[in-house]
Amino acid sequence: MFARVRRGSIIQLAAIGLVAAAIATAAALLVPWLPVAAGKEATRIHFVFWFTTAICIGVFSVVAAVLGYSVWKFRAGPDDESDGPPTHGHTQLEIVWTAVPAILVTAISIVSAVVLAQNGHAGSDPFVVKVTAAQFAWSFTYPNGKSAGSLTIPEGRATKLVITSNDVIHSFWVPELSQKQDAVPGQHNTIVVTPTRTGTFPVVCTELCGLGHAVMRSHVDILGTDKFAAWLKGTTAAGGGGTAAGGAPGLATYQANGCGACHTFKPAASNGKIGPDLDNLSADAAKANRGDLKAFIRESIVKPQAYLEPGYPDAMPHIFGGQIQGAKLDQLVSYLAQGGK
Repeated sequence: MFARVRRGSIIQLAAIGLVAAAIATAAALLVPWLPVAAGKEATRIHFVFWFTTAICIGVFSVVAAVLGYSVWKFRAGPDDESDGPPTHGHTQLEIVWTAVPAILVTAISIVSAVVLAQNGHAGSDPFVVKVTAAQFAWSFTYPNGKSAGSLTIPEGRATKLVITSNDVIHSFWVPELSQKQDAVPGQHNTIVVTPTRTGTFPVVCTELCGLGHAVMRSHVDILGTDKFAAWLKGTTAAGGGGTAAGGAPGLATYQANGCGACHTFKPAASNGKIGPDLDNLSADAAKANRGDLKAFIRESIVKPQAYLEPGYPDAMPHIFGGQIQGAKLDQLVSYLAQGGK
């Protein structure tokens, strides 16, 4: 077949290849496949994506040109049932189609390795935040001891996230920052993010982790240097419950254990829908024939399977009896019983 390819055929092949490349390039550029990068690491990851995409478009164009030309040029006639001429191989062609993909794959591997090494470098003075996953919420602990249900980090400074899980495997991902890492019980995995613009972006769990996986979301606030310094200065750890200065006792425990991801509770500005509305605890206690509200709340935390509110599944993790104890448990119970006071 290849011996029959002449100059005119080469022009035809090139024309088909250019059309295929134009179509593939339009699909690549006109569809917003990636969010706008908000970090240095994301910019590098996007470069790897587009580098690989360009190679794929080139390979696709060559394959589409050869296939299209062959189907058009060497198609059999309506009544032609004869066998085609025997082909015993083409050594030079086989060398080319083995060597070229090997070179392209090697190039992708080298670029990816360089970016992976760069994205894992936190520098000499990173801002370190501990990230803890639990069904079905995130909690973030800052160097000053402050814990919250959302992430706040500075623009222009490398932030090192130390990620773990209290129960099952989760996965931490912010699309605009691109870095993604599994949260594994008993392990502390790390990623580095260096924000390049301010804004508020979603934090998503990308590992199927149970009934509430779809709503296991939070957000990251990226603040300018001055605003972040003011924010950090205004969030000091308090004794016992570890709540922010001026906050109600038990609020930090509520936030740190991700209660707001599953429950609605107006004083904590949470609107989760997986579990019962915590603004109605007195009515729920009466419905459950529990006379003591605090005892009902304590039981619901440490032994949630003891009573299930009608219409809600047994989705609350059975780990809080060992995870929330002593003063923190007392403060959380009081906080909920007193309506956030």
